[in-house]
Amino acid sequence: MIVGTFSLTYAQSDYYNDYRRSISDVNWASVITDLVLSQTQANQIYALNDRYNDYNSWNRVYVSNPDRWRNDRYVELERIMGHDKYLKFKNKYYKGQNPVAVYNRNKNNDKRYKHMDKKVKVYKHKNGNGHR
Repeated sequence: MIVGTFSLTYAQSDYYNDYRRSISDVNWASVITDLVLSQTQANQIYALNDRYNDYNSWNRVYVSNPDRWRNDRYVELERIMGHDKYLKFKNKYYKGQNPVAVYNRNKNNDKRYKHMDKKVKVYKHKNGNGHR
């Protein structure tokens, strides 16, 4: 039971770290300038970025579904920027990919779990059907 609680807490903090990187990895002043956003839009983006400035405030909202932050954040950014400017933002900072998918892919490519793929291959039969 204690191990499960520690694992969940560690996973939650990883999600929060992704959330913080989604803010810190982007130069928001450049985004606002490049997309010619209004002062109101800029203020809304800065307020969105400051919404959960610590783990506890973030965790109170996302404790039961930590994956949800991705969708919530980027839907809100699209609402603030407008669809066309959001697409320009997405193309520049996420190479045209959905940011939610980018963070999901990063989560699924976590190096801590890479060794598990190798172990699974050991148990596969020649016909390609593995144990389930």
